[in-house]
Amino acid sequence: MPKVLIVEDDESMAAALRDGFEYEGYTVLLAKDGAEGLRLATEAGPDLLVLDVMLPRMSGLDVCKKIRASGNSLPIIMLTARGQEIDKVLGLRTGADDYVTKPFGFMELMARVEAVLRRTSGKPGIPGTQSFGDVEVDFARCEARKAGQPIELSARELRLLEYFIENRGEVLGRDRLLSAVWGYESVSFSRTVDVHVAKLRRKIEDRPDDPRHIVTVHGIGYKFTG
Repeated sequence: MPKVLIVEDDESMAAALRDGFEYEGYTVLLAKDGAEGLRLATEAGPDLLVLDVMLPRMSGLDVCKKIRASGNSLPIIMLTARGQEIDKVLGLRTGADDYVTKPFGFMELMARVEAVLRRTSGKPGIPGTQSFGDVEVDFARCEARKAGQPIELSARELRLLEYFIENRGEVLGRDRLLSAVWGYESVSFSRTVDVHVAKLRRKIEDRPDDPRHIVTVHGIGYKFTG
């Protein structure tokens, strides 16, 4: 499963981020200051760095600058305070891949995370807006509508739906879905897939108990037929 390093000195914010990422299936490392964050970014091999700008001992901007100066291409998302436009500009100039302004919703952050990881891994993803039935999903904006009305999809539900659309018409086993969407390799987590598919069906299907878009292939997994 992917590993995220969170460098944040606000304990409540760090705890909320840790809980959110762990719920989404990430392994989480925490650092409370820039110097410790730089050390872990170098030694622990994270797949992603979520980095606050204002930190003790070493600023997030300096951490980002040193990481890039060492030739490390680790994906970096910076957290900036509202109104600190200069931090956003400097963060991008020093090598950050994206930034999120506080306060933010965790769903927004996860959407940025998924986009950055997709971009840095070279995976093209799905361009533009995708439609099926009366559902329309804009994956770039993380927005979805059914019959013209907004529906709220979590970052995990969006990624799951995206993967189904990418593999339209193909039978997908639970183990494959776990690996692609959650980063899990153990079939002991297969119930996780069923729970998320059920939640997704309730939001996009007219009749969740008799779905027409995400159908069950008994004994194997699911197939997207939208």
